[in-house]
This record gives sequence, C-alpha cells and structure tokens, in this order.
Amino acid sequence: MVNVYRCKEIDLKGRVIETVYRGETKGEIISLIRSKGHSPVSVTMEEEKGKDLLQMELFQKRVKTNDIAIFCKQLHTMLNAGMPLLTALDVLGAQTENPKLATTVKAMATQVQKGDVLSKAMHQYPKVFPSLLVNMVEAGELTGNLDNVLLKMSEHYTKENKINSKVKSAMMYPMILSILVIVVVVFMLTFVLPTFVGMLDSAGAELPLPTKIVIGLSDALKSYWYLFIAAIVGLVIMLRSVMKSVEGRRFFHKLQLRIPVLKTSIAKIATSRFTRTLSTLLASGIPIIQALGTAANVTGNQVVIDGIEVVSEDIKKGIVLSSLLKKVGVFPPMVISMVNIGEESGALEEMLDKTADFYDEELDAAISKLISLIEPLMIVVMALIIGFIVIAMILPMFDMYSTMS
Repeated sequence: MVNVYRCKEIDLKGRVIETVYRGETKGEIISLIRSKGHSPVSVTMEEEKGKDLLQMELFQKRVKTNDIAIFCKQLHTMLNAGMPLLTALDVLGAQTENPKLATTVKAMATQVQKGDVLSKAMHQYPKVFPSLLVNMVEAGELTGNLDNVLLKMSEHYTKENKINSKVKSAMMYPMILSILVIVVVVFMLTFVLPTFVGMLDSAGAELPLPTKIVIGLSDALKSYWYLFIAAIVGLVIMLRSVMKSVEGRRFFHKLQLRIPVLKTSIAKIATSRFTRTLSTLLASGIPIIQALGTAANVTGNQVVIDGIEVVSEDIKKGIVLSSLLKKVGVFPPMVISMVNIGEESGALEEMLDKTADFYDEELDAAISKLISLIEPLMIVVMALIIGFIVIAMILPMFDMYSTMS
C-alpha cells in the first residue's frame, strides 16, 4: 500500500522546508530524507492511496499543452538556478495548479527518489507527457543538457498552444451557430408549431406537403425525443471510434485535404508543427530518421505520417530531404525550397525554425479567411432550415385565404 506523507525537513542550507513523499512506511520516508543529507523534523501520514486510487486521481482534469509548457519552463528555471532535480519536483508537485499534473509530478518525485531518471519516470505517464517531450528529456539527460532542452520544449509547447488556440477560436463560431440553429428548430417544432396545428385542425384546412413533413417531424420529436438523443450520442461515439483507427483518420484527413479552402489551413497547421518539431529534434542531436517519425506524429495528420514513413526508407539511401518532402504532397512549395536551402547551407535546423515561424503567421490569415467563408455559409443554412419551417406554417393560411375568397 502506497501512503502519502507530508513532511518538514531541514535542508543543506539550514532551512525548514515542507515536502510530500509517497512510500509504504514512515521509516522508508525518513531514510529518503536522510539520503539527501536533510534532517527530518516531522513525518505525518496524510492518507492512504492504493494504485487504483492514484489512477483515479489522474483523471481529475486533462493536462493541456499550456500546462506542459509551464511545467517545462518552471523546471528549467529551477534546474538552471542550481536546484537539485528532486527538490525541483517537490516544489512543482506542491505548486502546480492542474491537479492531474500535480499528482503525476509527486508520483514522479517518488520514482526519482528511488533512483529512476526523469525520462523513465515521465515514460510511466503517456497520457500526461507527450512522447516528444519524453524523448527530448532522455536526450537531454544523455548529453547533460537537460535544462536547455526543457527551455526549448517550453518554447515549443508555448507556440503549439498558440496554434491550438487559433484552431479552437476558428471552430468556436460555427459550433455556436450550429447549436443556435438546433435550439431554434427544436423550439419551433415543439412549442410554436403545435399552436398553428391546432388552429388548422379547427379550421379543417387541407395541409400541403411541406406542412405535413414539418408536422411529422414535430410529432416524432415530441414522442420519440429519446431516440433522437440516442442517435446523436451513437453518432458521436461512432465517429470517435472511427477516428481512433488508422484507416478512419486516413479517410477523414484525405477528405479534409481535398476541400479547397479547408486544405490550405490544414496544410499550414501540419507544416508549422512538423517543421518546428523537426528543428527542435535535430538541434538536440536526434537522428534524422527518428526525428522525422516523431515530427510526423506530432502533426496528428495521418496523410503526413504515411508519407513520412515512405520517405524515411529513401533517407537511408542518401536522397536529400527536400526532394523527399515533396513526395508527401502536403507541404507547400516554400517549405521544400527552405529545406533545400538549409541542406545546402548546413543550417537546416535554423531554416526549419524560420519556416515554422512564417507559417504560424500565415495561419492567422488562413483561419480568418476560413471564418469569413464559414460565417455566411452557416447563416444561409440556418436561413434555409428556419425559412422552410416558417413557409410550411404559412402555406395553409394562404390556402385558407384563397378558399374563403
């Protein structure tokens, strides 16, 4: 059984510090404190937590890209200031705002106390720390350059968070408008339409086909609303399941890259992520074939991943990277040119980083253009749907007026 101990100890500078440890017995914690050269002041068991309960804690809140960026920045700052890794993890575990990340850092601190290196401890939590970060930390440990690697990864995830924010902002308006359309349609079918149906029934009017269709939808929605909800939930679950499969992702990503306006934004997002990640990996001494695979996975685009898997085999044959990237069919011509210049000048990492910065700025313009096209399209769709319902309600009144005339 793993227990949580909240402790006070005197460090090597004579300061009393508060720490949190995990272990099976109080004696084990005291030994850990003394192994650091510290003197235990108090060791109090806070609560017992088994492995299953620890796993439950990890589902408290999703760790976002921004949380990872802050974690890397803070850990870099403390290590660069000369603070021991174990002490830095203790401080981060106590101060990190995200509960899931804080719990994970505390668990990692216990593993480091027992002799594990940081990358091995991070590897135990793939749902918290991306594989890119774990690989980079491992490279930093091997080269003795961990603090600089953490600084690079902080910058990397800060920029990645900006991209994610731009994409979410672009999707926010269509989502709100879609929800608004659904709410208006449901309100009209369940509350407004029945009033008109009652008036028409009392008048004995003959209903035209559009009105019959709308009344049928209204009756179905009121009587079998739970089936509609079940269908929507089922559709969401099915789409999520399909997107978890390689074949499903490949189909949807190929489809996205065939839509004229959308493909430009998708290509720029993939380009920015790929070039920045590849630059960071190559600058840290990661072999190019491994770096290409990791950078492709970071894009999250199955078309890019498939393309890089193919060209990676050609890299072994000595073919230059710029000509191979062209075969992927996603990256813009400028990327190919920049990579070619970088290869010829021996400054590939710098060129890749500049390319990523360029496409970060281009992404703003692409998303703005996408929103400017989606906005009128959504308004037209909303007008057609609501207009059809309104016309369906008005048509019988015109028929009644014509009959009376």
